[in-house]
Amino acid sequence: MDQQALIQRQQWFVNQRFGMFIHFNSATFQFADSDIIDWEYDHENGDEPRRFPFDPKDWNPEQLDCSQWAKAAKSAGMSFAALTAKHHEGFSLWPTKYTEHCVRNAASQRDVVKEYLDAFRAEGIEAGLYFSMLDLHHQIGRRKCTPADKQFIKNQLEELLTNYGELPFLIIDGWNAHWGGPSYENLPFEEIDAWVKSLQPQCLLMNISCETNLNHTDVVFYENAAGQEVEDGFVGPGASCNVLTKTWFWRTTDTARELKSVDWALDMVRDCNRQNVTFLLNGAPNRQGLLDANVLERFREIGQRYRKPGDLTVIPEGWLTRG
Repeated sequence: MDQQALIQRQQWFVNQRFGMFIHFNSATFQFADSDIIDWEYDHENGDEPRRFPFDPKDWNPEQLDCSQWAKAAKSAGMSFAALTAKHHEGFSLWPTKYTEHCVRNAASQRDVVKEYLDAFRAEGIEAGLYFSMLDLHHQIGRRKCTPADKQFIKNQLEELLTNYGELPFLIIDGWNAHWGGPSYENLPFEEIDAWVKSLQPQCLLMNISCETNLNHTDVVFYENAAGQEVEDGFVGPGASCNVLTKTWFWRTTDTARELKSVDWALDMVRDCNRQNVTFLLNGAPNRQGLLDANVLERFREIGQRYRKPGDLTVIPEGWLTRG
């Protein structure tokens, strides 16, 4: 993709304005009854032994209904969405042929990636995916990323980019980040970006890397729930994400939790949009594969008051492009 085409895609993404982040993966089952962080941070960053390996047979969302999620997103006025196809633990929500650590060996063998994409596309919502470079199960992280590991990552990305139709974007996490993951030295951004673009030239590669420039991403990404604030003077293209609850993945206590307010959510969207940053609001399905009633209601309430601003038609002076 040449620079002008990239700018046009960045502009398209910024104009989406408001979307849904869906954290649904092994952590939904591993940590629902605990106060542990959503993944084994200290194993990657403090050399602690793994304490919470995940058995695919424990993956069993018996009432999985991705159409419920899609309808909830539409009710909120969201125009795009992202699903955690693979999070830091390493469990794949599609029947990948490159590892046994996936839904193919689960109690519920449904292809969640396919069902998610089908459901959101049916509602007219642009559906992309999240993919973690950090992979605890396969021991890919800051201390190890071999050529075989790199090929494994490429193989899995190829599956996602060739078996499920057009993906407007991929959100990559756990890559040269403060919280862990392979370094750019061991896993060059340029190599993966070229791989993605060779498979789908229009697919934006958005990297949650803690960087505030476009050297290693197509869109600057802020994990706002981790305290990453959009800087004064930033004019895009950017994305920011946050949670309605206290964690990214569902907890049993979330069902009765008082969620963050409609005013809070709308303020986040407006503040981000003023700086040409899209905002992703998390919705975490429960162990059954459904959004809780309080989340459905909050999304509906947001949609009653949300008004999407007009599209950005002129690139602002100072718009960031890759150097």
